[in-house]
Amino acid sequence: MPPAPPHRALGLLGALWGVGGLAWILLSAILRLIGHVQGAFIAGIERQHFIFGVVWVLAMALGEGVKGFHQAFSPRAVVRARCLAQQPRPLWILLAPLFCAGMVHATRRRLAVSWGITAMVVALVLVIRLVPQPWRGLVDAGVVAGLSVGLLSLLGWSLVALRGGRLPVPPDLPDQA
Repeated sequence: MPPAPPHRALGLLGALWGVGGLAWILLSAILRLIGHVQGAFIAGIERQHFIFGVVWVLAMALGEGVKGFHQAFSPRAVVRARCLAQQPRPLWILLAPLFCAGMVHATRRRLAVSWGITAMVVALVLVIRLVPQPWRGLVDAGVVAGLSVGLLSLLGWSLVALRGGRLPVPPDLPDQA
């Protein structure tokens, strides 16, 4: 079998870098937050903490994990990775995680949504740092749940794409708007 043309190999490398980079970002956030979750249990969990924690973890798994990641972010990141694999550009390959996240070379709406959500997350992280334990750890437990569903979703949609399956969202590329 002859080797793949250089542009095809470059495109596949870009797609792998894009999805792999996003997966690494999610995994590293999960691993960093686990220490805060453990801190909640060290600080002591009472009944009201437990009830809040269970409700919050379920809400975040469904809201952030399923609705945010599984139904929107993850399939869009994978469909954008597929576009990158099919039409590689050196700059987009270099910035592949940002490209897949819809933070570069996207429609105006997608850019606004992607950067807006990122700014909101950064602001929330800064505020949550001020919250004492065990509340901070319980909030972070919900975030870990949501990010974990998101990571699994990203990997699952990647498998769908590798098998040639249809992805349920548009890539939101500016030239297709």
